[in-house]
Amino acid sequence: MPAQTGPAVTLEHVTKRYGATCALDGVEVTIAANSFVALVGTSGSGKSTLLKTINRLVDPDSGCVRVGDADVRAQPPHLLRRRIGYVFQNIGLFPHLSVAENIAIALRVGGSRDNGARVAELLALVDLPADAGARMPDQLSGGQRQRVGVARALATAPGLMLMDEPFGALDPVTRDALGRSVRALHDRLGLTTLLVTHDMAEALLLADRVLVMAHGRIVADATPAQLIGGMGGPEAEALIAVPMAQARRLAGLQP
Repeated sequence: MPAQTGPAVTLEHVTKRYGATCALDGVEVTIAANSFVALVGTSGSGKSTLLKTINRLVDPDSGCVRVGDADVRAQPPHLLRRRIGYVFQNIGLFPHLSVAENIAIALRVGGSRDNGARVAELLALVDLPADAGARMPDQLSGGQRQRVGVARALATAPGLMLMDEPFGALDPVTRDALGRSVRALHDRLGLTTLLVTHDMAEALLLADRVLVMAHGRIVADATPAQLIGGMGGPEAEALIAVPMAQARRLAGLQP
């Protein structure tokens, strides 16, 4: 599979309210092309809402979102989403379709009918055996189903990948392995990847850059090394304190 060049993503003064709740409060940020960026923060901080403004699952009340040089409102949402991969925690595989049919769904919607070679390529890309395509989703483990979700998101060769808590339902070993696989795919394909996660350790280990959100705003924007060095401010410090304290306690258990 040839390397791709993921686009930059820019949000300018993006605001979204749900009644009295301000989910996004004038967010301004630019995600560099080909970067892997993690969005972290406590529940309700605006992470998922921000992510969904990019593929228009949520339309902001004001402000502008651009993918590359194009405003996301410049084309119908279904055409925009063909250029954006989207993976989420619940995966959303169709239980009555085979794995191969699930992976090829976006290709079929786009008019393609002979998708066997592409499905085989995608199964290999996410480290699933070729015969997995003939199975039904309930015949796979949770980690395998999430790999199918990643393959489906990559089916149309998007340059941009959005991931909303994709590993949250997995056991720690599977979660770590799949996180490493996703990072390797990001590098191999030249994607731009935005990952929403509650796991600060995961964000620090996978991402090039971490955005910390609170009350609908980005309150810290730094590299993992900068955050570990205490340069992220109080909200980032509170999130980092948990895995750092756990690491110290584990070290203290060593004989």
